[in-house]
Amino acid sequence: MMYRLHPIRLLAIATIGITAACGDDSDGLTATRGQTAVLVGAGDIARCGSEATAATAALLDDIPGVVFTTGDNAGDDGSLASYEQCYDPTWGRHKSRTRPAPGNHDYAAPGAAGYFQYFGSAAGDPSKGYYSYDVGDWHIVVLNSVSDVVDTSVGSEQERWLRADLAATDKKCVLAYWHHPRFYSHARWTKNFAVLPFWRALYEAGAEIVVNGHFHLYERYAPQDPDGGLDRENGIRQFTVGTGGHWLYSEQPAAPNIEARNNDTYGVLKLTLEPNGYAWEFIPAAGGSFTDSGRDTCH
Repeated sequence: MMYRLHPIRLLAIATIGITAACGDDSDGLTATRGQTAVLVGAGDIARCGSEATAATAALLDDIPGVVFTTGDNAGDDGSLASYEQCYDPTWGRHKSRTRPAPGNHDYAAPGAAGYFQYFGSAAGDPSKGYYSYDVGDWHIVVLNSVSDVVDTSVGSEQERWLRADLAATDKKCVLAYWHHPRFYSHARWTKNFAVLPFWRALYEAGAEIVVNGHFHLYERYAPQDPDGGLDRENGIRQFTVGTGGHWLYSEQPAAPNIEARNNDTYGVLKLTLEPNGYAWEFIPAAGGSFTDSGRDTCH
């Protein structure tokens, strides 16, 4: 049985002051302990003129809460022009309540300059691209998985920060999101070892959920340990939601422990974060028919 540790806060953790920065209760960012919060979003989002991008943005119009992105947010070049011309007219309508993560295409612009210029302080320190915040009874961690730019290895600054951040929170439930998934369906590979240190730290802390993008499809996994073993008692449930508006991938052989998958429907993942558990719902964009929903408890 795994127990979450709650040590005395000894380190100054780099977090974003969500409650102080936002005053609109409808945005979900001001949800406090005992209240239900909502996270909704996807990755691999904006292409100029894309009907799919416009359709997923339209879903956000009717869903209050925190909007997350899991990287590759604006075209293939991640330039400020792509953010202004492709992302801003669609998902940009919800910029004030968005807490983004960067992807590898965002770093096609040196230093992901377009990404950090567009999102400003909401994206964290431009030299890092990782940060954390709280909503309701949940601690949310946003990580940078672009490992050839920001180190993700054991002992790296980011991994040490992650462990300190997890040790410092007093929240019962933990969710993390970043771009590259640990597990995925592919004909030759099913695991990404660059983000294994993230998974180990999160698993040891008793985290509930990891959300990723990068692969342009939707996958939901049963709770797993960092090596991919089924672990319904203490495991982390991974969602891959690369369905924000880019073209969708062709079907690949399913990875182990997948409980739901789809590669022909654009949409967003809505996570309803309750004091002791969560519910998930994949909401299809107009014209799509695939849905997925369920609920689980925090460890």
